[in-house]
Amino acid sequence: MKRNVLLAIGVVLLLGVTGSWAQESIIDNVMTACEVEVDTYCSQVTPGEGRLLACFYAFEDKLSGRCQYAIYEGAAQLEQFAAAVTHVASECMDDLEKFCAQVELGEGRVGTCLLEHKAEVSPGCSQAMDDTGLELADDQPE
Repeated sequence: MKRNVLLAIGVVLLLGVTGSWAQESIIDNVMTACEVEVDTYCSQVTPGEGRLLACFYAFEDKLSGRCQYAIYEGAAQLEQFAAAVTHVASECMDDLEKFCAQVELGEGRVGTCLLEHKAEVSPGCSQAMDDTGLELADDQPE
């Protein structure tokens, strides 16, 4: 039970780091591709908590192909990122417990801790980080 909880926490906390494959912000891509739709249909919507996505859903029959594709591509990238984070969290569970158990949760601190101990983690954990291109986010201290 404790292991499952820690795995779930690990997945969430690693979201503060990024894979090298995640070059551009998904949100920026969607906002650029859907600029006309935002201005036309959703300009009065306060962004956040899925409200803009709900607006897109309400006007889905009016979205341009470019906007639809950006939303689809963003969802695919999020799914790929979640799979990568889950893989790292699962392979690194013992290392997370060993090196990062006392780290304050939030803002990617646990993920940063894991990366700071990369030379000390198990071979499986290190390989998972390499496989997914896990690295410090641009705004994280090294």
